[in-house]
Amino acid sequence: MSEQEQELRAKLNSETAQIGWPELERHFARGVVVAVAPGMDLIDVAHAMARDDSAALAAWMQAGQVTRADAEQARDWHARQAVFWAVVVAPWVVIQEVQPRLDS
Repeated sequence: MSEQEQELRAKLNSETAQIGWPELERHFARGVVVAVAPGMDLIDVAHAMARDDSAALAAWMQAGQVTRADAEQARDWHARQAVFWAVVVAPWVVIQEVQPRLDS
């Protein structure tokens, strides 16, 4: 990985934060929320989006690992008041639900 790509990954990682569904609802209403499946690396997806790596994104989308958030997901997240890790790759808000710890 080039130094420029490493810097981009570090920048995306530093801009990642936890956010609750209520704060994401307005972005969902604008149609700009992209959901990343559990087990995927949020930064890998954001990095691919920032680099416009259409081949990687297409493969993840076809596998159902990266999707545009839909109304059914939004209803579920709203009902559970879900919490997410999120990073902005303008105009997109890339999210991954925080998974509960098994040892809690």
